[in-house]
Amino acid sequence: MIDFETIATVKREGTARVLITALRAHGFSPRDIADGGFPGVSSGLTGSGIPITVPASEAAEARPLAEALLGDMRD
Repeated sequence: MIDFETIATVKREGTARVLITALRAHGFSPRDIADGGFPGVSSGLTGSGIPITVPASEAAEARPLAEALLGDMRD
């Protein structure tokens, strides 16, 4: 079993999808967004945000990239 680690938490599902796609384009293996239990409802609606997770072995390299990408998205 692969251990996953959260490298970022975002508020919007659209931002999460863009970040996951960008991480995949850079060779990382982020987990897909988990459903919140209802069809079409992501876990981000609980107020805690949407976690972006990657295998623990990739986390040290993926975290700085995710932070840089999120910074670029904010600007």
